[in-house]
Amino acid sequence: MSSESLSAQRRRRAGRVTAWILGGILLLAVLGTFWIGIRGFLAYQHLNDARATAADAASALADPATASDLIREVSADTSTAHELTSDVVWKAGELLPWIGPQLAAVSTVASALDDVASQSLTPLASVAGSFSLDSIRPQNGAIDLTVFDALDGAASEGAAGLGAAASVIDGIDQRPLVRPVREAVDEVGALLSQAYGAADALNRATTLMPAMLGADGPRNYLLIFQNNAEWRSLGGIVGAMVLVHTENGKISLESQASSSDFTRYDEPVVPMTDEEIRLFSERPASYVQNVTLMPDFTRDAPIIEAMWERETGIAIDGVLSLDPVALSYLLDATGPIALPTGDELTSDNAVQLLLNEVYLRYEDPAEQDAFFAVAAASVFDALTDGGVDPATLVAALSRAGEEDRLMIWNAVPEEQAVLDGTTLQGVRAPLDAGTTDFGVYLNDGTGSKMDYYMQADAGAEWCTPGEATLRVTLRNNAPADAANLPSYITGGGNFGVPPGEVQTVSYIYLPAGAELLSATLSRSDESAPLGGGTDDGRQVLTWTTQLAPGTELSLDVTVATPPTAEIVTRLTPTINANEGIPICGNL
Repeated sequence: MSSESLSAQRRRRAGRVTAWILGGILLLAVLGTFWIGIRGFLAYQHLNDARATAADAASALADPATASDLIREVSADTSTAHELTSDVVWKAGELLPWIGPQLAAVSTVASALDDVASQSLTPLASVAGSFSLDSIRPQNGAIDLTVFDALDGAASEGAAGLGAAASVIDGIDQRPLVRPVREAVDEVGALLSQAYGAADALNRATTLMPAMLGADGPRNYLLIFQNNAEWRSLGGIVGAMVLVHTENGKISLESQASSSDFTRYDEPVVPMTDEEIRLFSERPASYVQNVTLMPDFTRDAPIIEAMWERETGIAIDGVLSLDPVALSYLLDATGPIALPTGDELTSDNAVQLLLNEVYLRYEDPAEQDAFFAVAAASVFDALTDGGVDPATLVAALSRAGEEDRLMIWNAVPEEQAVLDGTTLQGVRAPLDAGTTDFGVYLNDGTGSKMDYYMQADAGAEWCTPGEATLRVTLRNNAPADAANLPSYITGGGNFGVPPGEVQTVSYIYLPAGAELLSATLSRSDESAPLGGGTDDGRQVLTWTTQLAPGTELSLDVTVATPPTAEIVTRLTPTINANEGIPICGNL
């Protein structure tokens, strides 16, 4: 055979080998694609089933007794999905261009969810079956503290696992993902964040509640009620107060007081910084009615503590704050309460009765205080006599906390640290370091109860890259003949404001490091007359308005600040408010 024929034969053989290799590779690719496709479809079904089941995770973790079956059901689906998306073929597919990031994202989601369902929440599932919210129902004024011991470790592990899984999902690079995968990742991330919030709240509660309920010795807590009819930065003036004693889970009402029982102090009861005095004067530490003028409950509560001890000689272990709106939520759990006055206090009428009708009915402040004292004692009895619905109570407290209507301060630093990063501390700082936040804190300048009729709207948006605009709108919704209302409601002109009109001093906190570009009255070119200062390194604007019935005024504040993923507005919790109002299209 000639060398040319041999060479040709070798080329044909090499061609056949190459064809077989290419064909094999193509076949493997087809089989791999088919394998990944089938397993991906099955994994999707299991993940979707898990998502549907876990949609109730937050409510289930709020009542751990319902969590056991849910966790086991989710675990079965996530375990299967994880197995389907972690074999060698799938992992090889993750190395491919374009399709690889999609597969990696799905695998990461399946793995994170399986870690949570099969590991982190397993201890909670094991104790949840024997737990009932009824076990925290007060019996003869006392709560069985052993129920918290059973949940403590499981709640801690569950919260840690959910937090870790949420971080893993948040760390997925979404830039190469196609829209369906990206939306699925976002949905799982939101679900995990919601579940983490519930588990974290459960963990904090099981850690903090035994100590606050006197497990380690007797405690005294001062419960204050902020009156939203006369605005202060954190809600309203401090009005009625209740001293609550706890010991081995037993809760008792020791005494009551009102702001009228406190004197004006010639000197601040605690030292104030020069920065605070320039911005707020010495009033927050000299008048109990002005304590919550400074928008930081961790700063205000020690002032209340000092004032209470000075007046009564009783040291307290912490301060809790509620407003009548939060009280109306609690009344959903207690049901209607019959008052000795003949009134029935309900979730529907609490705000109107406590913030307006009482002033129309009683002109004498002493009679008003007596009514508030009776109402507070009646609600306390209803909450501690064992008739309250625990699940509704937990939901009410959660809602009040989310709306900044419930705040807690503990004198023991280690216990206060349990609340770090929650709205319950009532601090100015943003809860998320990656958030651009404005603060809008409202204060009555009329010396009246006219803020019952006021409406405050606030919201902020990125109207142009690197520039954020805040709009604050105040409106006086009082009736046209408001000047004829009782002088205790109108203020009687004692501070130079005609009856019926409302003066408001707004403290507007700009985002940290922001540069003020403009501050104008909305729908005009007129610059707003502003004062201001700084507080803890943040620039603060002060804006004073005076509105007649039926009138409103808006302020637009634009700042230069690096854009972040989220922009929020912290607004004084009022009766009538709207946060997140649209802005940019109306500038």
